[in-house]
Amino acid sequence: MTKLKDVKGFWRYAAALGVVTAATLIAELLYRTLETTRLSMIFLAGVLVAAVWLGSGPAYIAAAAAFLIYNFYLVDPRFTLTFGSAEDVIVLAVFLIVAMLTGSLAGRVRDEARRAEDRAQTTQALLEASRAFGASIDEAAVRQRLATHLAEAAKGEAVIWDGSRALTHPAGVIPPAELIADIEALAVRALTDSVMTIPGGAWRARPLRAGGERLGVAAWRPLNPQAAEAEEASLVDVLIDLGAGAIVRARLSEGQAEIQALARTEQLRNALLSSISHDLRTPLAAILASASSLKEFGAQFPPEVRDDLLATITEEAERLNLFVANLLDMTKLDGGALQVDSGPFSVREVIDRLITRLARRLGARRLVTKMGDGDLIARGDPVLLEQALGNVLENAIRFSPDGSEIVLTVHGGASVEIEVMDAGPGVPEAELDLIFEKFFRSSQALKHSQGTGLGLSIARGLTEAMGGAVKARPREDAGGLVVALRLPGEVAA
Repeated sequence: MTKLKDVKGFWRYAAALGVVTAATLIAELLYRTLETTRLSMIFLAGVLVAAVWLGSGPAYIAAAAAFLIYNFYLVDPRFTLTFGSAEDVIVLAVFLIVAMLTGSLAGRVRDEARRAEDRAQTTQALLEASRAFGASIDEAAVRQRLATHLAEAAKGEAVIWDGSRALTHPAGVIPPAELIADIEALAVRALTDSVMTIPGGAWRARPLRAGGERLGVAAWRPLNPQAAEAEEASLVDVLIDLGAGAIVRARLSEGQAEIQALARTEQLRNALLSSISHDLRTPLAAILASASSLKEFGAQFPPEVRDDLLATITEEAERLNLFVANLLDMTKLDGGALQVDSGPFSVREVIDRLITRLARRLGARRLVTKMGDGDLIARGDPVLLEQALGNVLENAIRFSPDGSEIVLTVHGGASVEIEVMDAGPGVPEAELDLIFEKFFRSSQALKHSQGTGLGLSIARGLTEAMGGAVKARPREDAGGLVVALRLPGEVAA
């Protein structure tokens, strides 16, 4: 069966008379078929249908009409409103009373069921709105969701004015210019939370306020302003209050996020300053001590001691220069100002320069290189590769103990891959990706060495700037870490 739709206004009473007319036609059919006038139940059924479908008021009209038609049409003498006997009076009186009671009770049940359904819909709408508002901490998203829920509650259109722009629902609706002007005026002068009617009568508006703070104006236009019900008006009011509270919460969340970001920035700044103070002080102290010794006792030192002091000054100065270069490169990477001169170059030459530069840093460690035959040509910037690979090797030297072996392997082809395998304590599986983040230092690294946590991060940034990639994995044969740099290759002509 098709569900009957509700009817509103005057048409409810017209529909009630239509139901009685249908009952009369059915009674006529049965009268001609069965030749009986005992058909009062047909009219009572019509009154019941009118009550369930249309409510109490139309049911009373249906009962009165059924009483008159039944008296006029079926009670002897037929087609008159006179009574043939006292029994007919009693029957008609009982019919009228039963019809009125039946219509009243059924109508009340119907009206109460409708009110319960409306309350359930209101509760569901508020629950969905509350969830939607709570799921977002973005103020613009909260305002847009408020416009959506407000339009749905009003069964029409809605505009949320934030002081500079209008968010609307349905999407694409452009509010009239005069409406925006009225809303702006309301936002300036409104001192209460009462609903106001925008000139013209179609639109209604209410200031958005929470905690005494003005947050804009909510305006809506019901589909049928004259038929707007109290339940819908109450729902609109609660939605506006929920939306205002959600806007304030979104602003507080944004403020909290800014505070947390400032706190993290301060922590990073403190960590960087602490690391810088150590990494600057160590080479400077060595340079100062060596230079002072040469100045005061240089003539008394044998040649090999003077050479050793000069080598210390050179090594520590290079270390200091690398540290400052890392800081500058990180600044360039963060600011997008890094210049990359991309072109083919010999990887073998870059590695040879690095081996020479890091010879003294190796100490008692051994650097073993494994490179294939022929030219190893990569595409990128040789200066940036030297710095990136130098950072990886510095890291390997720092964590590998004396007497250990560091293996550098190069594979050529469509891409050139350079692997650095150290003999250090290794990195937990969960931290393999994190070691390339700025200022991150592995839990194993904290036990063995000091550092800024910038070396591998800069190596990744420089390599990716050349169109390459950097990965790390545990060493398979023993404790240690393998860091692989991959660059686009180029086959030599």
